[in-house]
Amino acid sequence: MIDPIAAPLTPTMPTFEITPLIATIAFVFLLAGFVKGVVGLGLPTITMGLLSLAMSPAQAAALLVVPSLVTNVWQIAARPGLLSLMRRLATMLGGVCIGVALGGGWLTRGPSGAATAGLGIALLAYAGLGLLTLHWHIAPRHERWAAPLVGIATGLVTAATGVFVIPAVPYLQALGLDKEELVQALGLSFLVSTIALALALGHGGALPASAWTGSLLALLPALAGMGLGQKMRQRLQPALFKKLFLAALLTLGVYLAWRGLGA
Repeated sequence: MIDPIAAPLTPTMPTFEITPLIATIAFVFLLAGFVKGVVGLGLPTITMGLLSLAMSPAQAAALLVVPSLVTNVWQIAARPGLLSLMRRLATMLGGVCIGVALGGGWLTRGPSGAATAGLGIALLAYAGLGLLTLHWHIAPRHERWAAPLVGIATGLVTAATGVFVIPAVPYLQALGLDKEELVQALGLSFLVSTIALALALGHGGALPASAWTGSLLALLPALAGMGLGQKMRQRLQPALFKKLFLAALLTLGVYLAWRGLGA
């Protein structure tokens, strides 16, 4: 298996060994950015899912850091009401940080097969819940105890798989936020999860200088895809597009879980 962090950045390696990998990484981030531009999420799930077919989940997560940081700042910065939303979600976001800290090292030092299987199961859960279109609702009086529990659970899943959508996304969708608030809340949750994951990866030695450089380069196709997705949002019928995206993610999750459990 080619090291995706070192390979593209090692000048002595032959071109024929690195070009296919660079092209794959660029395509995956372009696709993931496009999906995020259309439906407001999907960057970590797509990049982790697809890149884990060619590299370890820890290496895929290292490439994800800069694109996830920048695209989520983009997603939340242009909308008003950020401070009030941060106050409302503070205990959940704090729980995410605690969960990632508790699970630190799972992604970088655990068996690669277990990380791949965990990633597949997380994708299965996320896609399955999305396709079921269940309408959850959490009353405001329950947020006080539910928010930190959801945050810790999300942090643990993030630490184990590099994906930070379960159970944060279903929880945020159940709060009764309007469309713009939900998009901002998702971006804020993903941003905090990315920062916590980056700190965990750095502590585990999975973010050397070459990883930061590769992640920075991956930002370009991610931003291009996100911009294109935002322009195409109205033409593509986001609800139908999201169902197709979730169906593809479900298939990918089945394969990754099967491959990881058989490793």
